[in-house]
Amino acid sequence: MPSKAQICPAYRSRSSSRARAGATLRPTCALGGAHGGQLALPGGQRDSTDADLAATALREANEELGLADDRVELLAALPVVETQTTGFRIAPFLARLTVPAPWRPQEREIAEVVELRVADLAQPEARAEEFREFPTWPAPQRIRLWRVGGHEVWGVTYRILEPLVPRLLAGEWPL
Repeated sequence: MPSKAQICPAYRSRSSSRARAGATLRPTCALGGAHGGQLALPGGQRDSTDADLAATALREANEELGLADDRVELLAALPVVETQTTGFRIAPFLARLTVPAPWRPQEREIAEVVELRVADLAQPEARAEEFREFPTWPAPQRIRLWRVGGHEVWGVTYRILEPLVPRLLAGEWPL
């Protein structure tokens, strides 16, 4: 059973009709911790006071980015994913945001908020593969990632978003 949950925030930019974020809005984790410095979706550990993992995802999005519940509508529970280096099991949820700004990132956890367009993630030139090594892996492994706007999206964040991008572009969920 997953003990962590994340929100994959999606919204339409006010300046265009293009979908954003993963839709791919992403906060970057502050330095430190097992996944520090990586682009990540808002989320975290389930608390005993959370009714369920959806409540965990909503609470964490509020704590990390200042996303009040009245600005977030959960659209779908996504398949559970596991991190490959730490073994965390994460329950992600796709959420539509109303009025995404202003962000209020929690400075202790979020180094910056990075917003990426879904269409940019779908571009063939954004896709890459490379070998990386980690202390918990016996040998370097090939990973898939996106490079967009000077940022890399990889690991569990990539694996959550990768199947969503074509579905968001196809309009499966109204944003």
